[in-house]
Amino acid sequence: MTKALALLSGGLDSTLAIHVIKKQGIDVIALNFVTVFCLCTSKGNCKLEAVKVSEKLGIPIKVINTTKSFLEIVKKPKHGYGKNMNPCIDCRINIFRAAGEYMREIGASFIITGEVLGQRPMSQRKEAMKTIDREAGLTGLVLRPLCAKHLEPTIPEKTGLVNRDELLEIKGRSRKDQIQLADIFQIKDYPCSSGGCLLTDPEFANRMRDSLKHEDVDVNDVKLLKVGRHFRIDSKTKVVVSRREDENLTIQNLAKDSDYLLHLKDIPGPLSLIRGNIDDEKLKIAAQLTARSSKAKYLPSTKVVISRIQQDFEQKVLNVSQIDPGKAEELMVKK
Repeated sequence: MTKALALLSGGLDSTLAIHVIKKQGIDVIALNFVTVFCLCTSKGNCKLEAVKVSEKLGIPIKVINTTKSFLEIVKKPKHGYGKNMNPCIDCRINIFRAAGEYMREIGASFIITGEVLGQRPMSQRKEAMKTIDREAGLTGLVLRPLCAKHLEPTIPEKTGLVNRDELLEIKGRSRKDQIQLADIFQIKDYPCSSGGCLLTDPEFANRMRDSLKHEDVDVNDVKLLKVGRHFRIDSKTKVVVSRREDENLTIQNLAKDSDYLLHLKDIPGPLSLIRGNIDDEKLKIAAQLTARSSKAKYLPSTKVVISRIQQDFEQKVLNVSQIDPGKAEELMVKK
């Protein structure tokens, strides 16, 4: 039996593409990619949605985390960024290369995706698709069932492995055709309708841009960008102040040995982290920013506890006055 490898995000389009190919009697195996930038659900759990869909479809799935290789791409993409910090073309090339390796490993004949021509302005144009396939070493081996009739026939179509007449000609950003097709295939639940990447979010993208400008960013740094309010004291030092109670735990878990943690001594409130080239003056500013993000901002002065994650570090308490609102605004990393 002919075997195809499907790139499954967990969203509607990739699910539909699998249905179209399975209808032709082709055996399908799914492959899902996740990174720290993934944001397909409210919890950012792309892997979970893809696994759920694969179970409903009755097909096996392999999940690969490409965070480390993708982070290097984000730092310096060959084909540039989209509207924000999203290097969509380089991202697809990276994914397709890995998919090509797995395709050969399992003996699949070709790859299928849920891409629709014209749906995304950067990576889903004809020329972009050709570039991605070529640089991934997959020219003619990537079949896009939902928009295939707008594209040149692929190798599986030319060799008769796939009947081109049964493929579709969806185009553009409208979801109407996909929703109608979902009704035909009786797909009732598709929570990740268009995927998601934090790098397309303006606020997160600005934080990422700021970090890349000043730091050698690692995965821990990226995770920290996802929480709190961010303040840039200087080119080597930043402060992150939690906004909610759940972010306190996240910040605490992400703290490195060289970081300092700050919280109010007598008042419930945020947990803050200062990272970089730290001295007493910067600790004072971090303490003031912590106080400003709590009910203590109405007090003339506030006691702030400074600690580190090392067991042998002796906590100390700073009694700080309120920071000038204009200075706090100036330090904030904004959109």
